[in-house]
Amino acid sequence: MAETLLEIDGIETCYGLSQVLFGLSLKVQSGEMVALMGRNGMGKTTTIRSIMGMTPARAGKVRFAGEEVRSLPSYKIAKLGIGLVPEGRQIFPNLTVYENLSPPRAIAPGIPILGPSTKSTRCSRVLPSAAATWA
Repeated sequence: MAETLLEIDGIETCYGLSQVLFGLSLKVQSGEMVALMGRNGMGKTTTIRSIMGMTPARAGKVRFAGEEVRSLPSYKIAKLGIGLVPEGRQIFPNLTVYENLSPPRAIAPGIPILGPSTKSTRCSRVLPSAAATWA
């Protein structure tokens, strides 16, 4: 049985008086790839920002590799190996997809990310339209 790598339990996150996440729970097992999907305004970005400590959850638990991280500052969460890959113009446009995903290795060298031998195969299975940009 795979170990739980990331566990979110009942998080509630607000922007001012406006609550966005209401008791969100999920688990990601080691080795799993998970996609968070939904329409605009459904809480996808807020979920990631809550995990990263950028928009702290007001309630609930966020555990990474069994360690409670909800009260940690973002830079400490990043050092544990959790990273945020921004959308749109916040990436480095002259780098390949692989190069944009590689910077977390400099912060936490043990982070398992797609290496050169598996990157194009896995990418073409998961994101066929992006596979050509891995070169």
